[in-house]
Amino acid sequence: MSSPFMDLQSPPVNYYILASAFTFILAFNLLYILRSNVKRRRKSNDFQRKISNVSGAGRLQTTDSDGSTDVIIVGAGVAGAALAFTLAKEGRRVHVIERDLTEPDRIVGELLQPGGYLKLIELGLEDCVDGIEAQQVFGYAIYMDGRNTKLSYPLEKFESDISGRSFHNGRFIQRMREKAASLPNVKLEQGTVTSLLEENGTVKGVCYKTKDGQILTAHAPLTIVCDGCFSNLRRALCKPQVEVPSSFVGLVLENINLPYANHGHVILADPSPILFYPISNTEVRCLVDVPGQKVPSIANGEMANYLKTVVAPQIPHELYDAFVAAVDKGTIRTMPNRSMPAVPQPTPGALLMGDAFNMRHPLTGGGMTVALSDIVLLRDLLRPLRNLNDAATLCNYLECFYTLRKPVSSTINTLAGALYKVFCASPDPARKEMRKACFDYLSLGGMCSEGPISLLSGLNPRPLVLFLHFFAVAIYGVGRLLIPFPSPKRLWLGARLISVASGIIFPIIKSEGVIILLIGIVVVTYYMLYLWGMRSTVYKHATYYYFS
Repeated sequence: MSSPFMDLQSPPVNYYILASAFTFILAFNLLYILRSNVKRRRKSNDFQRKISNVSGAGRLQTTDSDGSTDVIIVGAGVAGAALAFTLAKEGRRVHVIERDLTEPDRIVGELLQPGGYLKLIELGLEDCVDGIEAQQVFGYAIYMDGRNTKLSYPLEKFESDISGRSFHNGRFIQRMREKAASLPNVKLEQGTVTSLLEENGTVKGVCYKTKDGQILTAHAPLTIVCDGCFSNLRRALCKPQVEVPSSFVGLVLENINLPYANHGHVILADPSPILFYPISNTEVRCLVDVPGQKVPSIANGEMANYLKTVVAPQIPHELYDAFVAAVDKGTIRTMPNRSMPAVPQPTPGALLMGDAFNMRHPLTGGGMTVALSDIVLLRDLLRPLRNLNDAATLCNYLECFYTLRKPVSSTINTLAGALYKVFCASPDPARKEMRKACFDYLSLGGMCSEGPISLLSGLNPRPLVLFLHFFAVAIYGVGRLLIPFPSPKRLWLGARLISVASGIIFPIIKSEGVIILLIGIVVVTYYMLYLWGMRSTVYKHATYYYFS
């Protein structure tokens, strides 16, 4: 007799697999949510403990908690001061907190490319280069092995006033600070920001120490950190990968005329490049690149000896006496050259900008162009968003900013890193050939010089143009090796040259975010559909850099 249970069919094996998988996924998600809540609670507790410790040590007070501030800007350098003026002109109430409001004294940030000057005009800050003895710059002269070539910026389509500008960095920054502070809705204050105020994963403001020692907090729906290359807040908002490939040794040459007036001069020396450019009516800045993180000591005279014995014999004879006189004067400064790709961690209520967020080798003078371009983009993106208190919508806008800035910033960053590596001397025969090929390619004139100099100037910051010209240099170098007869040795050297070129540019492109560069059109299209409120801004910036 058959059992009544014999008629019941056992569930198929697939059912058990599916049920197990579903249970596993559900359990995993539950554990993830619990773990995230614990981490968020622990982070909040740590922060509250830090605030309580600070308040116990030094009179914690709260300011700007009544909604009277729309944006807090940490830092009033080039990026911070320009951003404060720009957002205030848009009607935002801005609170700027700067560590030191006295005039900075730096040996970098002194050359603004024409593309950056156009952004300065777009922001209404072009008069900040007036009254500081700023010098017009119309291009570069490059020297190598006793030869030289002049590269002029492609400015034919622009008015006569459009060019690069070189100046004392501190004078320029003070002019922008003055202009920002002149607006009634800008509060410019000296103080040191010690931490970001965070609540449930959203940045609500900052904690800072004033000049007279008071510990204060300031609140705003948006906090923008642009406190420079030594930022102590960037770790909370990005994944910093700072490299120091070299240092600049700075000198000022007095009462000397450069061989090519109103041009920057680049000497392809051994072991690395030397720069000259005017910074006032009577002064010329000299920057000597010293590879590695260790430089000769200034105190014991090693630096002066290095400059006189290694560097001086390689500079143009017209500048030799002035260079030696500057060394003898003893006012030698050094500055590490930092490089850091932008790797943001999108955080509601906060944004990173300027050198706090993204740095490149200063050889090409592209830092201020990137910063000013970012400010124009951010202004346009935030323009339709009148209420910054909508944290979710604001976060979407900020994520769009990180995407849309990529074409300009990555092009300028990649160019700086690639040119520095190509311009440095090397015992490797393939690297030597690449360096010679680059100089000779630029010397050809026409599109061979106009294309690269348009990239360098910031007038044409398109990734594809950079990629094509870089490998055009490599192919040009290979072609020279194969003429008149492609011997096996020359074929091998040509293959090595292509390998060297790939080894230079592809790691830089990867660090800059090759995926975003390659699929930028898809990403931008997504934002055009998703963030319909700012469709015109996204379209304008996206189509210019991706499609034109």
